[in-house]
Amino acid sequence: MTAVVATSAGAAVLVLSESDWTARRAAHEHRVDGWIAPHLRRRRRGERHPVWDFLFEYYSYRPAQLRRWHPGFGAVLDGPAADGYLRFAGYRRTPDGIGLDLGAFDERRLAAARWVRRLLIATASRPGQFGCFGLHEWAMVYRLPVDRIRHATQSLRFSRERIAEIVDEQRLACTHFDAFRFFTPPARPRNALQPTRPDQATLEQPGCLHANMDLYKWAYKLAPFIGSELIADAFALAAEIRALDMRASPYDLTALGYRPVPIETVQGRVEYARGQREFADRAAVLRRRLLGEVDRLLAAAAVSS
Repeated sequence: MTAVVATSAGAAVLVLSESDWTARRAAHEHRVDGWIAPHLRRRRRGERHPVWDFLFEYYSYRPAQLRRWHPGFGAVLDGPAADGYLRFAGYRRTPDGIGLDLGAFDERRLAAARWVRRLLIATASRPGQFGCFGLHEWAMVYRLPVDRIRHATQSLRFSRERIAEIVDEQRLACTHFDAFRFFTPPARPRNALQPTRPDQATLEQPGCLHANMDLYKWAYKLAPFIGSELIADAFALAAEIRALDMRASPYDLTALGYRPVPIETVQGRVEYARGQREFADRAAVLRRRLLGEVDRLLAAAAVSS
């Protein structure tokens, strides 16, 4: 069974019985295997996938890291099997079992946690913007030679000339630096903003697909102090968002099972904005959860220092 006990320092910890935490670990591994097993099979065959490769290559958390279950800060693992966690950085033996040691949360990680906190709060404080219509993916191929297109194994839905016309007809309004930095040189001046890395906390807003996918990154950056279930929830949302991201792109992914969202039409733009709003609502819940965990971690670190 699981019990909450008070440590000698007076801080509450959650003690997870061996049957409890091993069951949670098995459920997590089963869930993640559904994502990583197809990816690893494709990788062995040398097959590219513009949706799933992004999640495992653009983001630096490796499949084995995503699959490895961690309880997160404030939980202690009971039972002999918990000793296996001592081989992972950050764990130590306590009177109640095996748990994470705040001593491993050094100044570098504290600074990262504070930065993530500021970004999460700043993003949540702004109204969502829903008028970009996914044109960032179009701006990444705008007037680009064919041999330099990123997803070269995928067909484009239009000629390069027609793609340029569609971009020219629309307003580029990307607020996310890590999307904007992949714009082609001719596309960058056309954007309403010129985002930079220092501007990120100033410009990030909750309607942005990439800002909401990045909740996964901010969660795993603080692993193992952020629990694996929350990281997996963020990954699951990122996977759904990435599918819309690429369905609204100029690439034709019909053969992979992704129906295009034709943002070059009024109906397609309405469909895209509707999906964008739904993802923003779901991401807001995850953002609050992650912020709560970061706040709890920072508060504990302040007490222990």
